[in-house]
This record gives sequence, structure tokens and C-alpha cells, in this order.
Amino acid sequence: MLTEERFQLILDIIKEKQSVTVIELTKQLDTSESTIRRDLLALDKKGLLHRVHGGATAVNTQYEIEEAVAQRTNRNIAEKQKIAKYCASLIEEGDVVYIDAGTTTELMIDYLTIKQATYVTNAVTHALKLMKKGFHVCLIGGELKEVTEAIVGSVAIENLEKYNFTKGFFGANGIDLKTGITTPDVNEAMIKKVAKNHCLQSYILADHSKFAKITAITFCQMTDTIIITDKIEDKNYKKLKNIKEVL
Repeated sequence: MLTEERFQLILDIIKEKQSVTVIELTKQLDTSESTIRRDLLALDKKGLLHRVHGGATAVNTQYEIEEAVAQRTNRNIAEKQKIAKYCASLIEEGDVVYIDAGTTTELMIDYLTIKQATYVTNAVTHALKLMKKGFHVCLIGGELKEVTEAIVGSVAIENLEKYNFTKGFFGANGIDLKTGITTPDVNEAMIKKVAKNHCLQSYILADHSKFAKITAITFCQMTDTIIITDKIEDKNYKKLKNIKEVL
């Protein structure tokens, strides 16, 4: 079993039971106590659980699992549209733009007007939508992931490393002060991280429901990007200068 798969199972068990012992985990996952202890330590450092003597407990921050695109498309749609419209207004002539897979990033395409730009994406649906609107679009090659309809894998990473983007727009599943900006899948996290590292300026598109939530893999720290959201109430997030509220 891969480490990330074991992490996911541990978090699923803790989400259900709220607390678990090392012995229980060794039996359920059929692995050694030393491996489980290392896993719990690693997950505790990520802020995904609280490691305690003999086991672990759930954290107060909500742990999220991955959902299919169809389940997320119409959720908080008005907020997503505001975020998407604002982000589309940031595009300028001559830009080389990366648009990440995601429901909010897809909405950006509805508001794009700049044709004198190059748009690169890892989402098949995004590429088709851009093409139908007459934009110059490049779809990176690689493995197609069913749940999120995103292109991932080593070939996709190799393709991304050829680009130098002026701006990049990314989706996220969770935003947490300690853990950073997260996504459930390690393959998508790697794509996001590589693409972001090739951007002159990156933006995270996340409505208010994504805050104080954590998923399995951190791909970006809170201070390494600009976060575009609709409105947040938590004063711990509001004081951050790199968060832009689009009211």
C-alpha cells in the first residue's frame, strides 16, 4: 500500500470514529506499529489529526474528501461567479495563462474577453469551452482522471515544465492557516505545484466554504499566492494581506 493511500485510510477512520489507537490501525491496515506511528506523526505535522499517546484524535478543522465535478458544480454558484468574473478581469493582452481544473476556474471562461493571450489548461472541459469561444488554447497531455476530469501524471508534469506563465488560476479544496492550501489527490497536487512554480503570479480561487478545511495534500502555503474569495468572517483570515474579497 502506498503511503498516501494509507494516509487517506487513516484519516477516513478518524473522521468516522473521532479517535483511534495505534493497535486498531495496525489491525485494520495490516501494517506494523512503527509504520502507523510514523504516519500519525506525519499527519499531525500536516495538521490533519492530533497525535496522542497510543493513537490519534480528530482535529476541529473539517477534513474533506474528494467529490466528483457534478457534485460541486452548482454549489455556492453565485459566489463562484463573482470570483470568476473578477479573476477574468485580471487577464491582459500578451498573457500566457494557466487555468487549473476546477468548477470555479471553469466559470472564469464565461467572463474572458482577451483574445490576444494564450490559455493553457489541464482540464478537458475547460479546453473545449475555450476553443468554442475562439480563444487560443493548449491542453496539456497526460493521464485523464475521472473524478475531476483533470489531466495528471508524469507526462503532464513534463509538459508543464516547458511553460512560463504570466498568470495562473488554481482551484483548491481546503484552505487552513496551519496546513496551507490543499487538495485530496497527490497527483493533482503535483500538477498544481509544478504549474504554480512556473507562474509569475498565481491566484487561488476559493469561495468562503473552503476556509478552515483540510484535504490530504498541501500544494501551496498561505503566503505563497493571492487568494480570491467572496467574503470571509473569520478574523484570523481577514487580517491576511494576500486575501482579496470580492463582495
